[in-house]
Amino acid sequence: MIRLAVVCMAMTASVFAGQSHAAHAYAQFGDIKYPAGFAHFEWANPKAPKGGEISLVAPTRLTNFDKFNPFTLKGAAPPGLSTLVFETLLTGAMDEPTTTYGLLAEDVEVSEDRLSVTFRINASARFQDGTPVTAADVKHTFDTLMSKQAAPQYRVIFGDVKQAVVTGPLSVRFDFKNASAELPLLVGGLPVFSKAWGAGKPFNEVITEKPVASGPYKIGRMNFGRDITYDRDPNYWARDVNVRRGMFNFDRITFKIYKDNTAQTEAFKAGEFDYVQVFSARDWARAYTGKKFDSGELVRAHLKAKNAGDFQGYLINTRREKFKDARVREAIGLAMDYEWMNRQLFYNSYTRVRGFFNASDFEAEGLPGADELIVLEPLRDKLPAKVFTEAVPMPPSTASPNSLRGNLRKAKALLEAAGWTYRDGALRNAKGEAFVLEYLDGGSGGERVFAPYTQALAKLGIDARYRRADFALIQKRWDVFDFDLTTQRQRGSESPGSELLDRYGSKSADTQGSHNILGVRDASVDYLLETAVASKTRPELVARLRALDRVLRHGHYVIPQWYAEGFRVAYRGGKFEQPSIAPQYYQPEDWVLRTWWKKQ
Repeated sequence: MIRLAVVCMAMTASVFAGQSHAAHAYAQFGDIKYPAGFAHFEWANPKAPKGGEISLVAPTRLTNFDKFNPFTLKGAAPPGLSTLVFETLLTGAMDEPTTTYGLLAEDVEVSEDRLSVTFRINASARFQDGTPVTAADVKHTFDTLMSKQAAPQYRVIFGDVKQAVVTGPLSVRFDFKNASAELPLLVGGLPVFSKAWGAGKPFNEVITEKPVASGPYKIGRMNFGRDITYDRDPNYWARDVNVRRGMFNFDRITFKIYKDNTAQTEAFKAGEFDYVQVFSARDWARAYTGKKFDSGELVRAHLKAKNAGDFQGYLINTRREKFKDARVREAIGLAMDYEWMNRQLFYNSYTRVRGFFNASDFEAEGLPGADELIVLEPLRDKLPAKVFTEAVPMPPSTASPNSLRGNLRKAKALLEAAGWTYRDGALRNAKGEAFVLEYLDGGSGGERVFAPYTQALAKLGIDARYRRADFALIQKRWDVFDFDLTTQRQRGSESPGSELLDRYGSKSADTQGSHNILGVRDASVDYLLETAVASKTRPELVARLRALDRVLRHGHYVIPQWYAEGFRVAYRGGKFEQPSIAPQYYQPEDWVLRTWWKKQ
């Protein structure tokens, strides 16, 4: 065995044979920025005072919560729970995209063949009930999440982990089915909870029992369906650990729930909460203005980051018979006039989603390069020839010399080729069935955005209907794949990996509760997913994910929407302070909760 602090993209495991390396951190690719024994992350202020409170708003789509177990399929957990209450073996840094440092584990050791990783638990680590965190708790957590009592995505994400083995009171080893540079990173992100949580009840019946975890906050007062407060644990075990120094400074953190954007915006202006990330371009341009912003009482800021662009689109349920033909999916995508929407509805504030890995190294462009062709060659007989001979599909545009009218003509031809023709007042298939499409949405502004798209679809003879529902109902329908079209936003990632198996793998297509919302079931996609997850170097990962992006885009599984570059946030001025150095790879809410403090 050798101790690895880094897996360099130009090195193999054999290079390290016989050497001993510091194991305070693990990097999937590249160097580690912070050396062993570092004092604190540079984007955190170790002198930040503790105290005060901050109130935030829950995501608009969340209209209620009914459980304290975020790991089961049914129900909705409250916002903030995973970040504030649960901790992992390793924790990420906001200035390095694929490097993690020891938190619950103070040491990480990877075998020479990369078929296992061993973590040594920090002897000081404690759950919030005062009991020590042990290797047995880590194994219990892993085994529980891999059982059918937990949500199915964990069995996919950790699918290449063979087992967890307790090798000592504070030592646990994970054995892998395949060698992978990502797997130590993956199991290092395992959220750990105590064996005592739920007192032995079946895990899917642990619902309102408060978690026994090790995070900096405990669940405090709450009103189900309205708000929840987390109280800082004064005995938090890691308050002086370097990866936590200067972090989690508020005594109380409250999340409030509002039914729609209008109520949320007015509540913010009235002082009911302190901080919000704004996703609506219309609200940002028209509602987050006025005297309070001019005076500095309220602050609006557009934050920059190096994050990969988000993915968002109208997701097509390919399990539906009418959507099985890729020509049909391409045709309905041609009916959306994004350029008009961005100009008339979004104040030109968005960038068009192009594929599944926007603004990242993994985004496919033009014709496949030599590295991609090496990846795609074994699939030449299984993929359409255009994957190799044509540029990767770009979203249809209505910018000159193109037009919506021209795009609709193309769509009509594609639909006719797929067996759909206009007759008797509607677009119909050979059986005479009319093409009816329902869009399932939970956002308060969704109908305004969908309306012009509905009008364009009507010109093709498609009866497009808007269905708004609260998040609880939408989640249930997502879990059982009961929808035609819906919308989801997926955060961009600098290191996509095993979560993609759950999102696009065939095994997840019929697993209720999985994240394969699209119903992708393609052997070529499965092959590309498996090779991507097995990547040993960054260049390998880049080539394989670009090939995956290319194949998925040729499948026309989604109607690309838009994403914002950076983050639009607003907060109460004069109340908070933040470190002088901003992070580079982060989500704004996470940055606020981890590093801001109350102004003294």
